[in-house]
Amino acid sequence: MKRVILSLLSVILMAFSVEAQVRSEQLLEKGWHFTREDSADFSRVGYDDSKWQEVVVPHDWAIYGPFSINNDKQNVAITQDGQKEAMEHAGRTGGLPFVGVGWYRLDFEAPAFEEGKRATILFDGAMSHARVYVNGEEVGFWRYGYNSFHFDITDYLKAGEVNELAVRLENKPESSRWYPGAGIYRNVHLIVTEDVYVPVWGTQLTTPRVSEELALVELRTKVNGYAESDRDNLRIKTTIFDAEGKAVAEAIDALSRYEDSMFEQKIDVENPKLWSVESPTLYTAQSEIYLGEELKDVYTTRFGIRTIEIIPDKGMFINGVETKFKGVCNHHDLGPLGAAVNDAAIRRQIRIMKEMGCNAIRTSHNMPAPELVRACDEMGMMLMPETFDEWRTAKLSNGYHNYFDEWAERDLVNLIHNYRNNPSVVMWCIGNEVPDQGDIVWGPKLARFLQDICHREDPTRPVTQGMDQPDNVVIITNMAAMMDVAGFNYRPHRYAENYLRLPQQIILGSETASTVSSRGVYKFPVERRSMATYDDHQSSSYDVEHCGWSNLPEDDWIWHDDYAWGIGEFVWTGFDYLGEPTPYYTDWPSHSSLFGIVDLAGLPKDRYYLYRSHWNKDVETLHILPHWTWPGREGETTPIFVYTNYPSAELFINGVSQGVRTKDLSITAEGTMEEPETATSFKRQQRYRLMWMDTKYQPGEVKVVAYDKDGNAVAEQVVRTAGKPHHIELVADRSTIKADGRDLSFITVRVVDKDGNLCPDAQHLVEYSVKGAGFYRAGASGNPVSLELFHEPRMKVFNGMMTAIVQSNETAGEITLTAKAKGLKSAKIVIKTE
Repeated sequence: MKRVILSLLSVILMAFSVEAQVRSEQLLEKGWHFTREDSADFSRVGYDDSKWQEVVVPHDWAIYGPFSINNDKQNVAITQDGQKEAMEHAGRTGGLPFVGVGWYRLDFEAPAFEEGKRATILFDGAMSHARVYVNGEEVGFWRYGYNSFHFDITDYLKAGEVNELAVRLENKPESSRWYPGAGIYRNVHLIVTEDVYVPVWGTQLTTPRVSEELALVELRTKVNGYAESDRDNLRIKTTIFDAEGKAVAEAIDALSRYEDSMFEQKIDVENPKLWSVESPTLYTAQSEIYLGEELKDVYTTRFGIRTIEIIPDKGMFINGVETKFKGVCNHHDLGPLGAAVNDAAIRRQIRIMKEMGCNAIRTSHNMPAPELVRACDEMGMMLMPETFDEWRTAKLSNGYHNYFDEWAERDLVNLIHNYRNNPSVVMWCIGNEVPDQGDIVWGPKLARFLQDICHREDPTRPVTQGMDQPDNVVIITNMAAMMDVAGFNYRPHRYAENYLRLPQQIILGSETASTVSSRGVYKFPVERRSMATYDDHQSSSYDVEHCGWSNLPEDDWIWHDDYAWGIGEFVWTGFDYLGEPTPYYTDWPSHSSLFGIVDLAGLPKDRYYLYRSHWNKDVETLHILPHWTWPGREGETTPIFVYTNYPSAELFINGVSQGVRTKDLSITAEGTMEEPETATSFKRQQRYRLMWMDTKYQPGEVKVVAYDKDGNAVAEQVVRTAGKPHHIELVADRSTIKADGRDLSFITVRVVDKDGNLCPDAQHLVEYSVKGAGFYRAGASGNPVSLELFHEPRMKVFNGMMTAIVQSNETAGEITLTAKAKGLKSAKIVIKTE
């Protein structure tokens, strides 16, 4: 029996060995050298780069600073924000030194490459204008920094020798409206195959018919490199494996008779498990390419089985279930990590959003990283990848409009081919607030041009764009009417009118809210304010302040709650990001946004719990704001808000009832449409928030008791006045991480009193030291005016909190982080790596 098992094991190992021989993928991450200088000699074979900085890719050269008011200072009029004349915008792109040239060089071996094989180099993203050289020869150029691209380097690679790779990047001033990052900030792959092979992104998989009993999988597989005389000898064998690795279907086919270089297969999967946000089940199609009896390639396509349907006047249906987007817009930077891709950081963001009840992300305003798409597939998060912030008409002097005519189709095709098999991707977005909306001649034609490409390359998904000129796109240019789904940025009071005018009878809030707030900051009196600015460059966390073009969260919710034709929204934004410090356009050192539901450090603001109370009914939410430590405000009016998914609550201050508040469900979108917005206009908010506007501050305890619909007390929450800062608390998001040299643990740092109450005014400088199997990677406080460098192991907490990040090395063991601050008891935390 033992011999039988060993024989079977040998067969399996031999099969894997054959697969490894026919296709290999090598991650080019270590051994890079980098410089900010520029010379044509840097591409030359044998150039001495030993004095350059040693870096690991992904790498963002600009995130290390220093911050400066002069870094990409822009003197422009932001027309989409309503600005009529040019003005200085310091910090618009984050105040970091991303502008300029950077060079990367790498000596590498390609052990899998030999005579007769093919080699491709794939960049997941490089910012920007990438010019790539192999062994001194230019092999390709790609302008757009957000896109993935690849080049065939077979003729440039040397088998059995050390090869040289050089990459020149250049970021121009006034080329971005936010922090774009800099450098080879996503992964680089070397792919080696046989002479007959499936190219990069060479499969297209759809599931056109799905029922509980059966799903039809249609798989198109492109093959390159064969001789025409070998056409009849080519075969493809595809096996579909379920999430547990069990083979559930198989098909063997010849090349298509109707299309050159293409295999077309139809495969039935019985009793399919569908992909959804709640249950993100994934399958894998493994395709083996044979020339006669010789195995030439093995290519895997991971996919999910699901349906999506947009029905006029009824809404969006995923797997036949009505679904509303409870989405957020996110920029690509990862806060203190900058633009450099990190899987752990991406998955942390998704976990935080899912806990809030978010079910979708719009990758505004650019193509996403493969790691984000992969994580959304696995974790259950819908995606709306976006392409461009400009078409032909400029927002910025060095923006994408300079390249649109030459590059738009290539960029869009790359995006679609990269992600059209991913089940998390449910809709394509071809643009954001492009000025071409107002061009009656070319605007609709450009929209049709891009939408047609989407339909040609992927006929299974609807297409939208974020439009912010309703008069133009609905009445004048008719651009909205020609989109599969009309996406509107802001102005929810126009939804009903737009719905009546548009043939699709569907409205998407492609970008909503733009409410602004700073974590732990509260402004008095509590009034609804537009574009409010203060001496401290912060915004109120009472969640009553917004921009001149935007609104508060409930102003959007009420439309999508009341009407089936409102298919949901994408809030601007899920996380704060570097750049766009609106409303502080000219007020350095403001350099990061205040739009986020979560701050730059990944710490939830009060608004997080407002969204969670509405979006996530499976998790109890009972959140009190503001904090209750207000020395000097004794006896002054200090309103208290409660965010909860219960219908009613009673508030107590030091044991004295302040009355019961109940959400007013009689308030409707139609009934408030004509209501003028004033400083004390909170009618729509009364449907979703519980507010005590006249409470007076006195030190002690605030308690809220929540009641269910039958009046039963079901939950309570308490906030207490904090004493003097006493010690530091450390809490890790994950106490065990991988010893792979990439994984991260995010540690929440809190300054608390002797009883563990957060000290909301604490601004202590905390210093960190790390011992063991890792190192200090970065930190952030969420303060949008802090110029402290993220990578240095010291930073002031902002309103009592910050986040410290440790990264593993490649040795299993323990990481010990110690945090110290003057006048406080220090703290330690141990993270295991394995």
